[in-house]
Amino acid sequence: MTKLAVDIGGIKLKNPVMTASGTFGFGQEYAQFYDLSLLGGLVVKGTTLNPRLGNPLPRIAETPAGMLNSVGLQNPGVDYVIEKELPWLSKYDVSVIVNVSGHSLEEYGEIVERLDRAEGVDGVEINISCPNVKEGGMSFGTDPAIAEDVIKLVRGKTKLPVIAKLSPNVTDIAEIAKAVEAGGANAVSLINTVLGMAIDIKKRRPVLANIVGGLSGPAIKPIAVRMVWQVAQAVKIPVIGMGGIVSVEDALEFFLAGASAIAVGAGNFHNPRAAVEIVQGLEKWLQEEKIEDIRDIIGALEL
Repeated sequence: MTKLAVDIGGIKLKNPVMTASGTFGFGQEYAQFYDLSLLGGLVVKGTTLNPRLGNPLPRIAETPAGMLNSVGLQNPGVDYVIEKELPWLSKYDVSVIVNVSGHSLEEYGEIVERLDRAEGVDGVEINISCPNVKEGGMSFGTDPAIAEDVIKLVRGKTKLPVIAKLSPNVTDIAEIAKAVEAGGANAVSLINTVLGMAIDIKKRRPVLANIVGGLSGPAIKPIAVRMVWQVAQAVKIPVIGMGGIVSVEDALEFFLAGASAIAVGAGNFHNPRAAVEIVQGLEKWLQEEKIEDIRDIIGALEL
């Protein structure tokens, strides 16, 4: 019998397939398609200290090989998530990870403190792609020292495993990964969306009201695989790979590059059953290749 279980920095996953934050809501919409217990991990929608309405419409645009979004972290706030969403998810046998978004160190700390006291949280994923309002709007994740400061602060506020979600919009992502590892991260996840833009040529205006947005989907997979490979060689903590994964073949590329788990993002919009089909596909592939344990192919790229 094949073994699919992995340990991501203290988070036990029955299989290495997760959902990417912002593409799966809090799971309720997808529960009508399959049993969420079939997943290894479920990463909920980005959660902020207070409720957010998000950016003005339009904020999603289709591209030839993916999608642009500038949703703007629309969510009901951490207290609502703790009171309403987490209890609903507790009936499923799946590891639940809350994605945390803040615009100051204090906000990150406050959110994580509240989640640390909550039931039904197996880990926190810290979105360091957020703009730092006290530093002129520069993303926390683009400066190694600031990225390390965020993770160090969060690490001191919780006993939960801490995952740092890395932005690809940097010169050297391995440098950022090493910084968050030094700050106490138990794992890293990458990549977040790549900054992009679309223009309506008839109106001569940006398609998105926010002008620019995050590009996700198959278009970014080669970038994501490359960055996962670089980061896996630079740090000793587990890597969660994401970016354009829509099939078991896509997932296998990330495992060979060094990812210990993967997350399905925009692929959920294309095929609501994508994540569970990848779980099934992995089991079948391992059996066909006569490989007993998924961990045997992690980082097994031959150069």
